Amino acid sequence: MIASSFTNSGYTVISRHGIADVWHNTSTNQHALHAAVSFNPGDSILPFTAGSVHEHPTYLTVQTGARRHITLLPEFLQYINHSCDPNVFFDTDNMQLICVKAIKRGEEMRFFYPGTEWEMAQPFICNCGSSNCIQLINGAAHLSKETLSKYKLTNFIAQQLKQHTEFNNPTC
Repeated sequence: MIASSFTNSGYTVISRHGIADVWHNTSTNQHALHAAVSFNPGDSILPFTAGSVHEHPTYLTVQTGARRHITLLPEFLQYINHSCDPNVFFDTDNMQLICVKAIKRGEEMRFFYPGTEWEMAQPFICNCGSSNCIQLINGAAHLSKETLSKYKLTNFIAQQLKQHTEFNNPTC
């Protein structure tokens, strides 16, 4: 593990992983993944695989099926935090981390949690600061179709949304 400090910034780099570094915010004690290089929308940033597989969500899993939640490998991907203005997306069909908005070197990588989670193990109040912030993050099941239409969703979440919309609005 490599540690280095940024002068007067309140951050320490605690590990480096080629394409990204894990930063520790010394004032909040939070960790985040920051790009070590720049990326453009559509870039495949990194392939990932499933570490462990669980039937129920945890705060470290990404949902890939109705009762399938995976931890991510490489493990440093767990430090990608939520934002209502995401710049990366977990493509769970192709097992690739994809850039969805331009990312500059040093910028934090962020994804939209409900884009991969139908129900979350630990809902929370969002403090992302985005003008589009949805406030309560508790999974796609709790958001309107209109809100979700603004975000990239995994195919699993899109299928869940379609099934629940059809169930709630039958055309009989």
